[in-house]
Amino acid sequence: MNVSISGHHISVTEAMDTAVREKLVKVERHFDQIQSIQVILSLDNSGASDGGQKSHKAEAIMRVSGQEMFVQACEDDMYKAINEMADKLDRQVRKYKTRQERKKTQGAGRDHRYEDLTVADAEPAV
Repeated sequence: MNVSISGHHISVTEAMDTAVREKLVKVERHFDQIQSIQVILSLDNSGASDGGQKSHKAEAIMRVSGQEMFVQACEDDMYKAINEMADKLDRQVRKYKTRQERKKTQGAGRDHRYEDLTVADAEPAV
């Protein structure tokens, strides 16, 4: 899995880099077919004087075969934003994996309506 971490209006410290990589291990544990993850950590001071705006943002773009997933989390603390971003990404991965498994079972070519019938249950040919 290729992970790139960059900062926008913020320098990414070693502690931030480590926190992101540790959180993404959980995502990789649930789904191992991840091609790449791009994480962007940013600082937005435009609404800091209002007090209502959350200034730390963590975004991730994850690429798996045939699809891109995007998540974004805004918090007062960068580490909280990283945690929330990783949790959202983990939820998306689990939903994607569940959808893929359902497609496999539905496309198996058998009719689920007749699954419970056995040879003994069928009416004998006269």
